[in-house]
Amino acid sequence: MTPLVYFVRHGQTDWNAALRFQGQRDVDVNETGRRQAHRNALRLAELLDDPHRFDFVASPLRRTRETMEILRAGIGLPRDGYRLEPRLVEVHFGDWQGRTVDEVETAFPGVAAEREADKWSFLPPGAGAESYDLLSARIEPWLSALERDTVCVTHGGVIRSIFVLTGTAGRAEAAAMDVPQDRILRWRDGRLDWL
Repeated sequence: MTPLVYFVRHGQTDWNAALRFQGQRDVDVNETGRRQAHRNALRLAELLDDPHRFDFVASPLRRTRETMEILRAGIGLPRDGYRLEPRLVEVHFGDWQGRTVDEVETAFPGVAAEREADKWSFLPPGAGAESYDLLSARIEPWLSALERDTVCVTHGGVIRSIFVLTGTAGRAEAAAMDVPQDRILRWRDGRLDWL
């Protein structure tokens, strides 16, 4: 039987608001993101029958750590009582990190359209870049090893991969889906549901 998992995307950052590719750049949440995290904490407090029985794990980037600490404080737990999992960092956008779509098109003419043709398998240019395929391969061992009920704070690309890895969405659908920052995704009994 699979454990119960609540996935939360980090709160909004200024780069999210500007539609910049963040990837693995370490960007802080903004005030909107903090409000989103507080709302998610209130919802999580309603959902968790006993928060102490859950494992709490986050990507090591600042935006996910701050979101996790707001969540934990909001449900009455110490802010720092969680683990970091490096495999949960966002997909690496290579040379696109820090750029908007328009800036990418200026720097790499035609490449944005190439990505849209097969967003899941597309590999951006630059050292360390990943496709969503590679990201999924990175997080699959973590997901399949889960044994405890868990609260996980991570990124949009990781959540898209969770949909594919659980067989809940196809690659094209997952690549195009919106991943809200003000809702909680529950994985229970093989189903993913936005709450």
